[in-house]
Amino acid sequence: MNFLDLPAEYSHPDRSRYVVLPVGYEGTVSFESGTGEAPDAIIGASCHVELFDEELGDEFYGAGIATHSPVPPASDAAGMCERVREAADPICRAGRFPLALGGEHSVTVGMVQAAAAAYDDISVLVLDAHADLRDQYEGDRFSHACVTSRILETTDKVCQVGIRSYCREEFERHSDRVRSFITPAVVESDPSWTERALAMLGNRVYVSVDIDALDPSIAPGTGTPEPGGLTWGQVLRLLREVCSKREVIGADIVEVRPLPPSRVTEFVAARLGYKIIAYTQK
Repeated sequence: MNFLDLPAEYSHPDRSRYVVLPVGYEGTVSFESGTGEAPDAIIGASCHVELFDEELGDEFYGAGIATHSPVPPASDAAGMCERVREAADPICRAGRFPLALGGEHSVTVGMVQAAAAAYDDISVLVLDAHADLRDQYEGDRFSHACVTSRILETTDKVCQVGIRSYCREEFERHSDRVRSFITPAVVESDPSWTERALAMLGNRVYVSVDIDALDPSIAPGTGTPEPGGLTWGQVLRLLREVCSKREVIGADIVEVRPLPPSRVTEFVAARLGYKIIAYTQK
């Protein structure tokens, strides 16, 4: 089984521009578990995604979308970040587009490190409900709650969109960054919010989508749901703008938690993955 259930001619590992990287790690989950099952669930749901994009009026699998073997789990989050980096590194250095499917958000650190090693001066767009700016959480600096802090050790060009939950430590230690958050309230009140996001990004962008950036009415299957999130249309508007005006060089979709028998959230994630693939070709 591969992403979108494509025939071999469009999913060959050596001839595909896009590489889907399953990373089913959930070693630092702090609320509801289950994200480890997400990559298989998303890939399974993707087999039911229409290949014709109704918004763009075309199909976008012709460049090739390979599905990599799953990244094997490590004993801790730091080790897992290194395994993810090692898996993504040759993909990035070959100029191909990695699309990681998590798993918890901590896997993003290794993806960003691989992208930064392959490309000069990258920036990172993070869609998330949570700031993830703790320096450590429960004694672990590579916890899912510290992702943005670790990303900032690689690049200071980070734009955070959808944030609506953070602790006092994050508020006090990163007050300037908190003021720059493009929250759902900002999205609703400022017609130029996408321009604000673009202004915080460089020419090359890595995109990380924590599914809880979306409102839980749209994506209920996530480990730490927060009310008042982004709509599907708002997320697509942002991604479409960023992909058309910047060079997006990789992405991940993380924190999906399957809730059977419902398959809503994994289908949303699968469609979002294909949207990113489509937008980066327009």
